[in-house]
Amino acid sequence: MARGVFRSSIVAALVILALPASGFAQGAGLGAAGELVDPDVLRVCADPSNMPFSDESGGGFENKLAELVAAKTGRKSVAYTWYPMATGFVRNTLRANLCDVVIGYAQGDELVQNTNAYYKSTYVIVHRKGDGLDGIDSLSDQRLAGKKIGVVAGTPPAATLARLGLMRTVKPYPLMVDTRFAPSMAEVMLKEMEAGKIEVAVLWGPMAGYYAKQVGSDLVVVPLLKEKPDHMSYRITMGVRPSDQEWKRTLNKVIRENQKEINRILLGYNVPLVDENSRPITE
Repeated sequence: MARGVFRSSIVAALVILALPASGFAQGAGLGAAGELVDPDVLRVCADPSNMPFSDESGGGFENKLAELVAAKTGRKSVAYTWYPMATGFVRNTLRANLCDVVIGYAQGDELVQNTNAYYKSTYVIVHRKGDGLDGIDSLSDQRLAGKKIGVVAGTPPAATLARLGLMRTVKPYPLMVDTRFAPSMAEVMLKEMEAGKIEVAVLWGPMAGYYAKQVGSDLVVVPLLKEKPDHMSYRITMGVRPSDQEWKRTLNKVIRENQKEINRILLGYNVPLVDENSRPITE
């Protein structure tokens, strides 16, 4: 997967010249290397209802990280362009020059230029204490045979469950949900576990960690670190426009110099963090 595409200063200048005038009308100014990044306000592209990541109320960990970035880059405030995290998100926010950074974006997506990763997390398995699954750490564990398993359709764990022949007892949940009008599938899945409709849930770690704490104290969240050849762990970056090289370097500096504070914020939301050797990070 490609990372950010590095452009020459000439190409960057041509990109700036091609930008619509509406980009300048949003209060942005030409900064270092002629980049259209507001020097006074951190303009963030975000989903308005996507806990634990972001929320209009400012309750998500990406909201907290935005405040940290603003403080460390000398911005006076944070301003949001809200748009559901769905098809068209980047086109209608970052690429439309309405904002300057997406706080959470998977490494390697070519729609944005990625900063260095500021955290790595993994899919997890969630079960109830004392249900006979204590110590489970892999989807290949024979104790899962015959269990009612909840998984979001189209995610890597769904492919693993299919490969292992466990789909017969799987309950699929929809991948795309507009959480402005419906609850998160992670919340729905874990509430259905509490109600006995499923026995096991397999979810993206940041969502599972947050909602497991909200739903019930008897839920155990276990990172899936042994699944091969399927990928379960992903690096998360901040996303900027391909032309904004200096801005990317600025954000990389913020990440490098404030990694402990970033980890503290993430762990406060029960995000399962792992290092490059797939070892859990606990502080």
